[in-house]
Amino acid sequence: MFVPLLSGVISFLVVFFITPWMIRYLRRIGLTVKDQHKPDKPLIPLSGGIAVAVGIFFSTMVYVFLRTFIYEDIGSLLLIFASLTSLLLITFIGFFDDLFIRADRETSSGLKQWQKPLLTLVAAVPLVVINAGHTTIGLPLLGVIHLGWIYPLIVIPLIVLIGSNMVNLLEGYNGIASGMGLVYLGMLGLFAYVNQSYVAAFIALVTFSALLAFYYYNKVPARILPGDSLTYLLGGTIAVIGIVGNIERAMVIVSIPFAIEFFLKLRGKFRMQSYGHYEHGKVKTDHKRIYSLVHFFTNSGKFTERQVVYFMIFIELVFASLIWI
Repeated sequence: MFVPLLSGVISFLVVFFITPWMIRYLRRIGLTVKDQHKPDKPLIPLSGGIAVAVGIFFSTMVYVFLRTFIYEDIGSLLLIFASLTSLLLITFIGFFDDLFIRADRETSSGLKQWQKPLLTLVAAVPLVVINAGHTTIGLPLLGVIHLGWIYPLIVIPLIVLIGSNMVNLLEGYNGIASGMGLVYLGMLGLFAYVNQSYVAAFIALVTFSALLAFYYYNKVPARILPGDSLTYLLGGTIAVIGIVGNIERAMVIVSIPFAIEFFLKLRGKFRMQSYGHYEHGKVKTDHKRIYSLVHFFTNSGKFTERQVVYFMIFIELVFASLIWI
């Protein structure tokens, strides 16, 4: 138990201390976008997911080192390496999308909509080639399903594809992705630990710790934005935890808010943005109809950005709590 906890502490400290440097570096290279919900729309550094990925990488390497040389126990390290490789690949794909900023500095636009899901399939390869997870899964309403070879060749890529792309749907507010991430990572990690899925619990722990440090800089008012590098990473982490921990049912339940967001975005043909504009200290949506979960709060123009983010974190907490039922 000591080694995973030490890795969690290292993950937190690495992100906490390198993020200020990342902020300065990203400003220097011009990787900045407008913060939409501030009166003067200041330019904020983008792609904080790189810092989180670095924290996860170094803390995992410490864990592997201690398990190998001190405890001489390498039983699950192949699964950990495959999981780490998948997460780093997903982060790199998101970062590639972040690199290209639109001329108006409104957002990044590096990859086309059809390219993003296609590229994230590559991140499933490390999990497929080691046959990660179990071919018997439990899903809400459907019960226990035996899939055989279909699981590694079809289900794993499908889970990674959907997972890595879904968190990005609910972005555009300071701290919303990282705040909601703390909730579902914490719940999934605890659930995995209780169900003796220790590799999944470890992945959740080091990602949660890294994200907690990042949230300090990302909460309202944000000094750095997550970018696709973090939203892809967080979605990929949900997928990896579900696969390696054989807790697909819990993975699906914590993802319900993102599924709702998908259908709301589909209603607007994915052309409508979640974010709105600053108006007398509040956030007001640019749309009259509901095209995002946050629009339930921003259509009235009565809530601040901080309040909207807290509402969404609470909604995620409600759904994530259902995994215990």
